[in-house]
Amino acid sequence: MTELLNTLYVQTQGASLHLDHDSLKVVAPDSPKRTLPLRRLDSIVVYGHVAMSAELLARCADDGRSIVWMSLSGRFLGRVDGPVRGNVLLRHAQHLAHASPEARLKIARCCVAGKLQNSRQVLLRGARDALPELQQTLRCKCEDVEELLKRADQAADLEELMGLEGQGARLYFEGLSGLLRTPPGVAPFINRTRRPPTDPVNALLSFLYGLTRSLVHGAAEQVGLDPYLGFLHGLRPGKPALALDLMEEFRPILADRLALSLLNRKQLRPEHFETLPGGAVQLTEDGRRIVLVEWQGWKSREWAHRLLGRKVATSLLPVVQARLLARYIRGELPAYVPWTVS
Repeated sequence: MTELLNTLYVQTQGASLHLDHDSLKVVAPDSPKRTLPLRRLDSIVVYGHVAMSAELLARCADDGRSIVWMSLSGRFLGRVDGPVRGNVLLRHAQHLAHASPEARLKIARCCVAGKLQNSRQVLLRGARDALPELQQTLRCKCEDVEELLKRADQAADLEELMGLEGQGARLYFEGLSGLLRTPPGVAPFINRTRRPPTDPVNALLSFLYGLTRSLVHGAAEQVGLDPYLGFLHGLRPGKPALALDLMEEFRPILADRLALSLLNRKQLRPEHFETLPGGAVQLTEDGRRIVLVEWQGWKSREWAHRLLGRKVATSLLPVVQARLLARYIRGELPAYVPWTVS
């Protein structure tokens, strides 16, 4: 039996978090104080202007409880953890794998294959209930993505692989635009834009990608991998390349499918988005609250894991995959197998 510890999300601007013996006290403007037992919290995620006491920071670091800072638009800003977990031999093996062009390409191919396969499944699932014309379009795009999958498996280097991944992303987002039924007043989704997102759909996707990235980053740390040393994504100061690698297979299912549900069911409407000076679009506080409530429920959903032969909760999938990658890096598995849905 596995107990899924909760993640606390705090987005009320001006709120402050404090340590109260073995509990966390939340003080928010115009709201009664709330106290939560720390032992039930696995991590804390704060958005925007939320303060935290030094005593609480020290306690969470000592307990190994991660604290993640996000911008109001859902962009990952940083995280605080306690002492580095995991054993040095695993990280040494990770560095050796990164230094080997053959090993790095092998892992990168798997990351791209997982993303392409899950992207294809999202489009196939949407095609089942689509009108005939759209259904045919989606199935053609799925065939094109399937061809890219075969080519990715034979990619000679990272540059070619990244090119195939980019083609797959373009085909996928073209198909996704046909599946979205945005509410009246919400601009239709044309293509993926970020840094910053300039329309509501892209703002929602960026917010959900930020949540997914936080989940995957924490999983890599928990297993003992270096989240900044990746295989598909290049090295750059402050860039969690491995977290971005592992995140690829989860984007279509964990983030995009939830975005489709929120918009197609009209749970998010024009009033849940706001445009900032300069043209950037972000979720309002009420919009973020709706997404976070749904995200918490989404995290408890169970998915079939073919390699394990059983179902695994969304919140544990990144940990399972990080452990599988660690086992491959240590030479205990013949290959890294990405998680895919069927």
